[in-house]
Order: sequence, then structure tokens, then C-alpha cells
Amino acid sequence: QVHLVESGGGLVHPGGSLRLSCAASGSIFRIDSMGWYRQAPGKQRDLVASITNNSTNYSDSVKGRFTISRDNAKNTVLLQMNSLKPEDTGRYYCTMTVRTTVSRYPYWGQGTQVYVSS
Repeated sequence: QVHLVESGGGLVHPGGSLRLSCAASGSIFRIDSMGWYRQAPGKQRDLVASITNNSTNYSDSVKGRFTISRDNAKNTVLLQMNSLKPEDTGRYYCTMTVRTTVSRYPYWGQGTQVYVSS
């Protein structure tokens, strides 16, 4: 019913920048919260950043370096990542809490890989 597709991942040197985007499609009435999680091999999937209306939340490890924003008209959430560190390496997953005409449910994308390495 609802599909999320991430893009923008890749390989970047420490100190570099990447911009991740995630667009939702399908039977969408309204998207409430949007967010990004990341998961490194063998580790838990942890919250990176989230946004609800104009309120944002960041993990301590990315505060001051990452910025999350949303384009409601395009059902898109962005994650601008600056001053990247090797510790930022992982697969980044987009999530959105989507309201349809009959339900409210959190959806997840397939993820996009981010490598931060020299």
C-alpha cells in the first residue's frame, strides 16, 4: 500500500557530506512523523533523527552534524549529513508513520548504505 524508497547513500571520506532522501508513495492521506535509523553489521538499528511537524530529534552522536527536514508536498524526508565520521557507517533506513484512509502504520524503506572511510 505504501512504499518508501531511500536514495543518496554511497562512499564518502571522513569529513565529507551526503544527503539522503526518502520518498513515500501509495495511498497516503497524511504522514505524521518521519525519521532515519541506521544499523551497522552486528549492531542494533538505532534512531538517527526524526521530525514531526517542525519538531526534530537527533541522537547525541549526530547532533550538530546532521539535519533532518521534510517536504510535505512531495512526501519526502531528507537527511543532510555533514562532517561524516567512520562511526557513521551503516545502512540507513527511512521510516514514516503514514495515515491512510483506514489505518495508521509505521513503514520502512529498504535502506541505503553509507560508507565513511579513507
